[in-house]
Amino acid sequence: MEIVVCVKQVPGTSEVEVDPVTGVLKRDGIDSKMNPYDLFALETALRIKKENNATLKTITMGPPQAKKVISESFSMGVDEGAIVSDRKFGGADVLATAYTLAQGIKKIGNPDLIICGKQTTDGDTAQVGPEIAEYLNIPHVTNVTKIIEVGEKSIVVETDLPTTLEVCEISYPCLLTVEKDIFQPRLPSFKLKMETKDKEIPMITLKDMDDTDEKHYGLNGSATQVIRIFPPEPNTDKDIVRGNSDELTETLFNKIVDLKIL
Repeated sequence: MEIVVCVKQVPGTSEVEVDPVTGVLKRDGIDSKMNPYDLFALETALRIKKENNATLKTITMGPPQAKKVISESFSMGVDEGAIVSDRKFGGADVLATAYTLAQGIKKIGNPDLIICGKQTTDGDTAQVGPEIAEYLNIPHVTNVTKIIEVGEKSIVVETDLPTTLEVCEISYPCLLTVEKDIFQPRLPSFKLKMETKDKEIPMITLKDMDDTDEKHYGLNGSATQVIRIFPPEPNTDKDIVRGNSDELTETLFNKIVDLKIL
């Protein structure tokens, strides 16, 4: 059995600037860490690996310094890892990111199981995992809260839907996105860190992909782009509307008319 976990390096602070031209985060020179949700995905994969004698790999997309999260995964018990990195991948939205990761996963093998965290703290879209599955043309289940059974040909999981808990059996190859607290993530091992500090981390660039058309990656391959980013204006006393229910209703209606919503 072969498992791949997608991990990401995210800003370790909320004090991050945004490029006014491209609308993407300026990641250079800021403290970074592994996306917290990915720690739950890693722990899930490590437990499945131990019980099923599986091979576990991690993959990340980002600038060269993102190798740190791959190295960190080695210190937790991951066998192999790779980074997908190229300037032409920069500025990707969730769609282009998912496509790039899907192409990268194809280069490192044909995993039976791909596990992702629910979302990232710098995006919060929760879209990349399912989109990877769509690009790879494999089934997927999101919001997984429990691994019930790992079989030879399929895996049985519990997923948290808005109004119910559902048990699903999904055949390999497949992709899961897991909720936080599915397992308590382990701490990195200092011993493993020392043993793997010189472990090679291959870098996959555009020329290594099966699809080398740069129009499908980065800003060029993004279906959405940030047009403008601005902080919300602070509320002031003049913004507070007072009065009884009839007066408040009339004031709100007049504001809606002024905004030409109706």
